[in-house]
Amino acid sequence: MSAAEDNRELAYGFDQEAAAVLMARQAVFNTLGQESTDVIRWLDRILIKLVAKFAEYKKDDPNSFRLSREFSLFPQFLFYLRRSQFIHTFNASPDESEYYRSLIMRENVSNSLVMIQPALMMYKLDQESYQPVLLDIDSMQDDVVLLLDTFFYICIWKGQTIADWEKAGYHEKEEYANLKNLLEAPVEDAQYIMQERFPMPRFFVCTPGDTNERKIKVRVNPSQLSQENSSVESKNFYTEDVSLNVFMQHLIKMAVMS
Repeated sequence: MSAAEDNRELAYGFDQEAAAVLMARQAVFNTLGQESTDVIRWLDRILIKLVAKFAEYKKDDPNSFRLSREFSLFPQFLFYLRRSQFIHTFNASPDESEYYRSLIMRENVSNSLVMIQPALMMYKLDQESYQPVLLDIDSMQDDVVLLLDTFFYICIWKGQTIADWEKAGYHEKEEYANLKNLLEAPVEDAQYIMQERFPMPRFFVCTPGDTNERKIKVRVNPSQLSQENSSVESKNFYTEDVSLNVFMQHLIKMAVMS
């Protein structure tokens, strides 16, 4: 069996969800004796070696890069892990950081993945139920309600148009029953999640410009940001993080050159 065929056999058995959780746990362990920047470099080296070994590409040609479906989600899991509270301790007390890290070391794969890459659901007037959407700043639209589940807290975000309608009291009028349903649905879903989960997550409701809006903005992919990290349409949003697209471009470049 050739090396390529051998790699293909290994790829068929790769569980990217379980692998992401194992990487997160090892990264948490590494933080005990290393700085966060060193842990991030370690994650980057592992990811570059992995995709360089299992992706299909022509050397030094990023445009030829192809990653099979068995590995398609793994880079984005590590992208969100690099930005998470498991690696960074800014704006958290030592007790909070240890609390977060202790939970990911003992929870199952499904719950741990929500901790790494939170789930984002979108509610719209013309939809009967919520739709899972990308964890991206583009999802924060004026005419939608979003529910963010990070496992540790749940945040409901109302777009500017929806917030204005609610402030005007339209949802209290009989002819706007659909707006009332739109506002109630994410609250009911959040209550269900909170009742089923232990420990119970914290709960926040916010609108554009609120202090608690940072709860959702700190989690989404800043895809609209320029390289200078300027503001975007959904109100002021500044970050030192690169977007997922820029992250993937650098990953592909490093992989095909290795």
